[in-house]
Amino acid sequence: MPLLARSVLTPLHIDVRHGAVADLATILADGRISAGGDVAVVVGPGQGERIAELIRPTLGSADVFTVAGGTLQAADDLEGKLRARSYDAVVGIGGGKTIDVAKYAATRRGLPMVSVATSLANDGIASPVASLITDGLKGSYGVHIPIAVIVDLDFVESGPERHNRAGIGDVVSNISALADWELARVVRGEPFDGLAASLSRAGAEAVINHPGDMGDDAFVTVLAEALISSGLAMAIEGTSRPCSGGCHEIMHAVDALFPGTASHGELAGLGALFCTWLRGDTHRFGQMLSCLSRHNLPVTAAEVGLTDEQFVEAVIFAPRTRPDRYTILEHLALSPSDVRTRLADYAGAIHDRLG
Repeated sequence: MPLLARSVLTPLHIDVRHGAVADLATILADGRISAGGDVAVVVGPGQGERIAELIRPTLGSADVFTVAGGTLQAADDLEGKLRARSYDAVVGIGGGKTIDVAKYAATRRGLPMVSVATSLANDGIASPVASLITDGLKGSYGVHIPIAVIVDLDFVESGPERHNRAGIGDVVSNISALADWELARVVRGEPFDGLAASLSRAGAEAVINHPGDMGDDAFVTVLAEALISSGLAMAIEGTSRPCSGGCHEIMHAVDALFPGTASHGELAGLGALFCTWLRGDTHRFGQMLSCLSRHNLPVTAAEVGLTDEQFVEAVIFAPRTRPDRYTILEHLALSPSDVRTRLADYAGAIHDRLG
């Protein structure tokens, strides 16, 4: 069933179900989004283009633009195209890269944006952040959250399963990010927003405790809603703090040092598990390990193609990716030899629990 949620910043229509894309024209006809149907539809190559063709008869005077690469240049180019005529809204159809490009360009033009997600790889489908590549490095840019999010389970389930499973890692990492935020509150007096934290935590707890898998509509719906809740949490806080801590610092470090290693969600889940071990929270460590391993997500450096030394290098480099953020990594200020010792203990704990 369609859900209706409200963030502090804007009304947000959420539609997660089979056949949701078929109602896209109805949603766009809502006067709050487009009074005259003058919409820019942004798609990625592949499934996004196929969906655009499927619904084209219902799009009226909409223009369709194809973008690729998830780069800042692609987003700037799209913004230039949006200047060619007056649009009421931007619709991004595809995976995270396409949606981030659409969010950024729409924000630059001051236009409302509708997110139509074809995968559940990360929380970018509804977040106020666009992750875009420039000069070979991925940067985070503040954007407006979408005015509506549509997740059609038919298209999600027909996509690469590995991409969708990665979203589980991104949601689970909220637990570690919230622990880091609480640490920053205690040590540095950093403001802590209870509502944002509750939204972030609720989605993570729902995914961790749900017995289903990606072949189960109920679980996929819970995952989609958890990713959207993460986006709302960040919108309420005004930063990525409720969903990004040492886990994402490690992820960004791996992206910078060893690009192409693994996906955002896979690395976020791995980083969160390691940070939880560093924190000494054995109960949460066990919960997260059980969830990640059950969903066939990586829990060791080797499983994402890194050697132990490369992972140590990434952990040491990680605080440099977010100099303003205080997490367990900054708190412990581990040396390379310290990280090697902790990593060996971490590997031993995983072996003891999983065999």
